[in-house]
Amino acid sequence: MAELLLEILSEEIPARMQARAAEDLHRLVTEGLTANGLTFDAARAYVSPRRLSLVVEGLPIAQPDVAEERRGPRVGAPAQAMDGFLNSTGLTPDRLEKRDTGKGEFWFAVISRKGRPAADVLKEVIEAAMAGFPWPKSMRWGANAVRWVRPVQGIVCLFDGRVVPVVFGPIAAGDTTTGHRFLAPYPLQVHGFTDYFAKLNDSRVMLDPTERRHSILRQAEAAAAAEGYTLRQDEGLLAEVTGLVEWPVVLAGSIDEAFMAVPQEVLITSMRAHQKYFSLLKADGSLAPRFLVVSNMEAEDGGKAIVAGNERVLRARLSDAKFFWDTDRKHTLASRLPKLAERLYYAKLGSVLDKAGRVMALARHLAAVVPGADPAKAERAAELAKADLSSEMVGEFPELQGVMGRYYALGDGEAPEVADAIAEHYSPLGPSDRVPSAPVSVCVALADKIDSLVGFFAIDEKPTGSKDPFALRRAALGVIRLVVENTLRLPLAEAFRFVHGLFAQPPGRSAEDTSRDLLDFFADRLKVHLKEQGVRHDLIGAVFALGGEDDLVRLLARVAALADFLGSDDGGNLLVAYRRAANIVRIEEKKDGIAYAGLVDTALLRQPEERELAAALASVRPAAAEALRAERFAEAMAALAHLRRPVDAFFDAVTVNAEEPALRANRLNLLAEIGIAMGAVADFAKIEG
Repeated sequence: MAELLLEILSEEIPARMQARAAEDLHRLVTEGLTANGLTFDAARAYVSPRRLSLVVEGLPIAQPDVAEERRGPRVGAPAQAMDGFLNSTGLTPDRLEKRDTGKGEFWFAVISRKGRPAADVLKEVIEAAMAGFPWPKSMRWGANAVRWVRPVQGIVCLFDGRVVPVVFGPIAAGDTTTGHRFLAPYPLQVHGFTDYFAKLNDSRVMLDPTERRHSILRQAEAAAAAEGYTLRQDEGLLAEVTGLVEWPVVLAGSIDEAFMAVPQEVLITSMRAHQKYFSLLKADGSLAPRFLVVSNMEAEDGGKAIVAGNERVLRARLSDAKFFWDTDRKHTLASRLPKLAERLYYAKLGSVLDKAGRVMALARHLAAVVPGADPAKAERAAELAKADLSSEMVGEFPELQGVMGRYYALGDGEAPEVADAIAEHYSPLGPSDRVPSAPVSVCVALADKIDSLVGFFAIDEKPTGSKDPFALRRAALGVIRLVVENTLRLPLAEAFRFVHGLFAQPPGRSAEDTSRDLLDFFADRLKVHLKEQGVRHDLIGAVFALGGEDDLVRLLARVAALADFLGSDDGGNLLVAYRRAANIVRIEEKKDGIAYAGLVDTALLRQPEERELAAALASVRPAAAEALRAERFAEAMAALAHLRRPVDAFFDAVTVNAEEPALRANRLNLLAEIGIAMGAVADFAKIEG
């Protein structure tokens, strides 16, 4: 068994493309090997800023020999049929076999193919993989017709220690690579993966991205501790920086004290977005006047010149940020509102100022269902929530929208609740983001998301398949989390209709159609949300199927009670009995062409088991209805449990399809009443298993 080593050396691969590139190289090559009958023991891909590498272990030296058997015409078939079969197989008549298949004698051809050398197959597979590589963006360079993410500088391709003559554009594969661009830029002849990996490491190239990541994190935490601070955790930045260096060296620099009066979010964002610096935190969680830079160099002076250069660049960056901060504070947040009229929200939904007006009205309206919310403050926060979009700082750093609005609002003397609501009105941004709990913040966050959902659904711009350009799935999940985690008794349908009526011009679809579609959309989102928490999606569907339920807190309480009920012996057995009754009624309704609506004639209840079931239903239905009205869902389920014994007894002793038509119809009505009684709690037909 042999080993394949492949390295594609190029100019710098963008960090955001590296992980996917390693996966694609692994997939394309291994799929090509499998398609050509070459098995292997293991395959691993690696990526660094300048090289994409793959090692495949346990490959055979050649493809296996294969024999293919093909059946031809019947013995005695016309000559034309025989000639066609011989041409397709490339055999002569004397190499055919005559066999009796039990359905007559037929000619058979056995075609043997000797396996090709694996090196020949590898050349084809690798060249095809490189030619069809799915880079998000690629380029041609020089006069070459081939495309790659950046100009290719060399290819190493070794199989069993020998060069595979792969060719890609002007580059022919060999057995030589190079070390670190600056620290060891000399050629390295390699003989296999172990030799390759060790020589790269000696030449200041850390090939494994996981090893580089751990090295950066370890060095950064040690550097932070040496400064007396802690490292601000940033997984996204860590992943990006891992893709920018081949030999990471972490160095610490200083932030000028003059910039420390600027909000720390601004400093962190500027350092992160422009310079890829890590921030350090003091013991109280505030920003420390130090930063960490990950260099790709080992400097003779210990990095002093590198740090000085980075401090100089950072001063220029933070000077811009401080200028924006000082300039923005010369104007009140409220004075920026007219500029929102110049900013289009969406062609059919008006300007950002139009949206702000709708969100104001809805936030005030929602204050009635958010305990402790001040309607006036909710309205004021909604009015100012988008105003920072017109500021210089948010123009430079869009990710700070809301955050800067809070600072400017506090500077203008707005109430702290208003300022906090401005900062939090985009939250939660994702499943792991914190959900606002302050009443005013909850009002504005809900209003902003509900307005977006109603607007886009009203103009029929709904998510389709995997496409969701307006992040409406995220908005719906945000509403669900805001409602559920704050235990809000919010009637969603009423809120949807309220927003629909706020548009200056009707946006297309009616309020009722928009509300109905949104409730269906929320049902799907809720299923996804609860499935992650281990809640069965069919139970949610069973409750939603009742229709008219738009109170998520009440719905989830009903789902929880239903789950507990079905987890009990009574619940599980009653579900089986319900299905039996429902199936009988459905079959007989189809046969008879009528619907059995549960209108039972007590005079026709002849057997004790019939009378007992009818009495149980007469008792259970009002008890369950009263419990449901009072939202005591566990009590409603407990009432249903009283049906189990009489239902079992009915099926054991009573013949439903009696010979007397009136008796048969009455018994079918009695079975239908079981479904009606249980259907008030949930649609048990939607429950699986």
